Parts: sequence; structure tokens; C-alpha cells
Amino acid sequence: MKTIATTIALSAFAATGAPANGTAEEQQRMRMAPVADVAPGLARFTDDVLFGNVWLRPHLAARDRSLVTVAALVATGSTAQLAGHVDRALDNGVEPHEIGELITHLAFYTGWPNALSAVAETGNVFAARGIAAIGERDAERVVPDEAAEVRRRRAVDATVAPTAPVLAALTNDVLFGDLWTRPDLAPRDRSLVTMAALIAIGQPEQLPFHAERAMDNGLTETEAAEVVTHLGFYAGWPRAMSAVPVLEKVLASRHQKKAEAMSEATSNTPETLDTEIALTRAGTDPKAGPEAYFTGDVQISAPYKGTPPARISGATVSFPAGARTAWHTHPLGQTLYIVSGKGWVQKEGGRREAFGAGDVVWIPPLVKHWHGAAADTPMVHFAVAEALDGSVVTWLDKVTDAQYAGDPARD
Repeated sequence: MKTIATTIALSAFAATGAPANGTAEEQQRMRMAPVADVAPGLARFTDDVLFGNVWLRPHLAARDRSLVTVAALVATGSTAQLAGHVDRALDNGVEPHEIGELITHLAFYTGWPNALSAVAETGNVFAARGIAAIGERDAERVVPDEAAEVRRRRAVDATVAPTAPVLAALTNDVLFGDLWTRPDLAPRDRSLVTMAALIAIGQPEQLPFHAERAMDNGLTETEAAEVVTHLGFYAGWPRAMSAVPVLEKVLASRHQKKAEAMSEATSNTPETLDTEIALTRAGTDPKAGPEAYFTGDVQISAPYKGTPPARISGATVSFPAGARTAWHTHPLGQTLYIVSGKGWVQKEGGRREAFGAGDVVWIPPLVKHWHGAAADTPMVHFAVAEALDGSVVTWLDKVTDAQYAGDPARD
């Protein structure tokens, strides 16, 4: 099993290595032979530490690790390693259009030459997998936070425009006005790959703004720290270590702001606190579950959110038969109360568990999982979760039909 991981990591050798015949394990041994012969220590660290430990850590989803890794390879022009990790990213649930958009995004942050080189290597992987040409997606643009965008634009106009007015205009109108609003990458993922690229090319001075933006877009503090840890292997220890004090300052600033807000909320007298009981009626504010996060005609209604300093929120979610969530995690866990019907819940690597009306399901923090209705029965549950740094959920890849079907012998 060890050679499987190392073959991916050292795909430059694979490109010149094994013949097409023989078993997969035999081919992997052939590919590893030059590496083990030249640098046995590198082979051991790759197998035991990088892929045997870091890639398996639950603090960052496998899909996110692939996004971070591909971003680092594109940013540093490491095209010889790119094909293996693009393949791995596709296996980890990154969509082809997301990989294409990652390359497009990083053209602005690490240069057109790196992006165009990445296109050539990625095109070879797509062709080998039979992935058709990717066209522009007809989807709604991302709407940025208006107040944050005003602050960003003012900063650019004050610091860049006096010296390089055209660069300032392009920054406002093209980089943030066009690129960052494209729907091909979720805002959190766009921030994630930007952070990864800046760390990989040794630009920690650009990191504070984008780390703040990433966490505003849903990246948790734990995930941000894990990005830096992961990049120690793909960008090198010096660049990862240089990013640590920068991230530390960002987190300290956010903690201070949070403490001040909490202090202000708790220092209010009972007369000024919101003491009214809130009653959310059944069926209030019904909305369709976003297609990116659900499979099937899922309906969300009666959403509520506790008033500060409470961090709790929830909603009633109705699943027709066969409908389910995408894979996702919650920074502080989630509780599901099953109102009616029957359904399933499954954590990554675990068995599919059945539940029914009256059951209560607890999903621990940062556990990758999905839940939904049974194949032949609709299901309604009430979901409750707490926010950490403003984030309640991190959505990941969709649950495939095969994953949903599970293994009948085990259910």
C-alpha cells in the first residue's frame, strides 16, 4: 500500500516508468524503484508521513487538500507533478470546471505562464479520462459583501491608484469585479486556493487580507492552520513557517474582535438585551435546497438563528425519497431530530446507518458525512448546529449514486 501514495506524489517518475501490462501493484512497484534506489528516505517520508499521515488528517477534507495541492503546483510551475494530483483531485470530488477555474484564477495571482503550462498538463488528464471540453457556465454571479467591497476598493484607490492607476482599475474592475464573482468556484474555495498560492510562492505580506477573506467565506481557523501544515510538504518548510506568524496575527485580531463583540453583548443590562421569545411557524420562508449542496428536490423551511451571544441556528429540511445532502462537515458538530419518514446517515469510511421518526442523530465536529431520505421513503428532519467564527457548515463533493446506494450486504 505504501507505494500507491508515493507514486502519486512522484508522478514525474511514473511518466517515464512502468509498461501498461501487469497488475496495478506491479506497475506501482516499478514506478517506485528509481525513487527508492536514489532517495530511500524520501520514499519513506512520502509514504509514512505525507500520505500515511498528513493526507489522512480529518482537519481538512481530502477535496480541500487536493485544491490546496493543485494550487501550490500551479503557482510554483511544478507541472511534472501536476497530472497525478489533478487525477487525485478528480477522484476526491473536485469537478473539471473547478480545476479549470482554479487555473484561471491563479493566472492572476501567479502569472499567465504558470497557468498556460498547467492547462497543457491538465488537458492531458482530461483527455485520458474522456472529459469533454469545458464551456462557460451559465450561472448566477457571486454577490460580494457590499461593505467589505467598499472597504477593499477604498484601500486600492488610496494605495495603488496614485502610483499605478491602470493597475488599480484592473484590480477593481477585472480581478475583483469579474474574476472573484465568477460562479465556477465557490467563494470559500477561491479564497482557499488564493491562500495556498500566496504561501507557495512566498508572499506572506499578501496573506492577511486573503486569510481574513477566506474565513469570512467559511474557512475555519482549524482548516486555515491545516492549509499551512499541508503546504509544508508542497511549498517547503521555510514558506510554511513564514506564513505561521502572519496567520497568527490574523487569528489574534479576529479573536479580539470576537471578544469585544461578546463583551458588548454580555455587558448589556437585561433591559437592553433582546428578551423576546421568537416563534418560527411551521413552513416559514420555504426555499429549495441549493443544487450544489443537495441531490433531489430538497426543501428548507422555518429557519431560525439564536440572538447573540448564542451561536445556534437550525431549520426543517424535507427530503423526497432518494434525496440527500452532499458530503459536508460542521465545525462544532450537528444534531438531527427525525420528524418523519426514514433515512440514512454515513460518515466517510463508515457504514451507512438507518434512522426513523423520533430518532436523534449527533454528528461530531469536523466529521465528513452525508444524510438524506431512504431510497423509497421521504424524510423530514430538524437540523441544529452552532457557528464557529461565523461558519456553520463546510460543503464538499456531491454524494454519488453509488455512494448513496451503499453496500446492501452491510445495511
